[in-house]
Amino acid sequence: MGLFGDLDDTIYQDKDVLKEDYQPDEILEREAEIEEYKHALSDAVFGRTPDNVFLFGKAGVGKTAVTNYVLTELQAEVDQRDTADDVHISRVNCNNESVYSIVRTLINNLIPPSGDRFPAKGPSKADAFERLYREMERVGGTHFFVFDEIDHLSDPDSLLYEFPRARANGYLEDARVGIIGISNNYTFRNTLSSKVKSTLMEQEISFSTYDATELSTILEHRAERAFVDGACDPSAIQACAAFAAKDDGSARQAIDLLLGAGDNAEKNGDDLVTADHVEAIHESVSRGQLKDKIADQTMHCQLVLEALALHQRDTGDTARTKQVMNRYQSVARDHNVDPLTTLESIRGHLDDLNMLGFLLRTEENRGQGGGRSYRWEVDMDIETVIDVRESIDSTPT
Repeated sequence: MGLFGDLDDTIYQDKDVLKEDYQPDEILEREAEIEEYKHALSDAVFGRTPDNVFLFGKAGVGKTAVTNYVLTELQAEVDQRDTADDVHISRVNCNNESVYSIVRTLINNLIPPSGDRFPAKGPSKADAFERLYREMERVGGTHFFVFDEIDHLSDPDSLLYEFPRARANGYLEDARVGIIGISNNYTFRNTLSSKVKSTLMEQEISFSTYDATELSTILEHRAERAFVDGACDPSAIQACAAFAAKDDGSARQAIDLLLGAGDNAEKNGDDLVTADHVEAIHESVSRGQLKDKIADQTMHCQLVLEALALHQRDTGDTARTKQVMNRYQSVARDHNVDPLTTLESIRGHLDDLNMLGFLLRTEENRGQGGGRSYRWEVDMDIETVIDVRESIDSTPT
């Protein structure tokens, strides 16, 4: 018998249901958000320019899953209507990308397989936009550009100002465009220029975190498909939902916990996944989730978080914004990164981290006429944050 000859798939019937790339055919606990989405895109069914849509919410709360579901349903409806324009969907993750590289990706998504790829270097950004508009006109129909992690783009203004004005400026005649932006950062819109905000006129859809009851519903649906009958005890689902709801309300975390518990049961030769298996792997899964959450932030945001964690470890106290800035600049130089130099930029990153649930902020009373001042505190295990940052920094790129 070979090395793997003794393996027997005992508790899973479709393990892929618990993997991150699984796209469910039914979206649970997001009916209101789906209805808002449907209304925003409905003009595309009638050959009109759809609204631009921006989705905000923490990671793991269904933004991407709902987007994929709604666009798939829209595509199916348009295909059945003779009077509707064709719909073309391009998805781009903006993390560590420039506006030029994103436009290049959009161009190459439209160029037929036999055509020449748009080059990575050489043409200007204006040349890239011009080529994109030509390809859009050639293809025709309505183009949905889905920009995931749009808040990570270095210059979102130049991208988001361009597309809504393309028809008015004569760049497009037959083709139409709808922008879908996805962001974990609720404050992203505040970073855009006033002219971009007025041009976009987008519909905003906010995704709240899931509570334990909602997470239990989602997990029950997945467990029915992932495990053989009787292999997943309700206590396991309740434990996964409770841990995830207490942490950050992420369905992804809850599902990862269930997958980890299933693997733990299978490794031990158990034929029933229970709360004990969830308890056994909770810490390691949570640590992996934290690493992913931190790694999803921009480099300067990570360095601000690391600086505050180091300050708290060394002083045992919370920090004022100026103290965070001083430590951040030292940390940035240690990592061979040119530090930000304004207190406002550091305060912006602290506000973002607070909004995302990494930090706690308390207002400090500075007396009559003292103005408003805040103290900042990492809202998670400090040593874990420092260790995670060290592991991210040491990971080969």
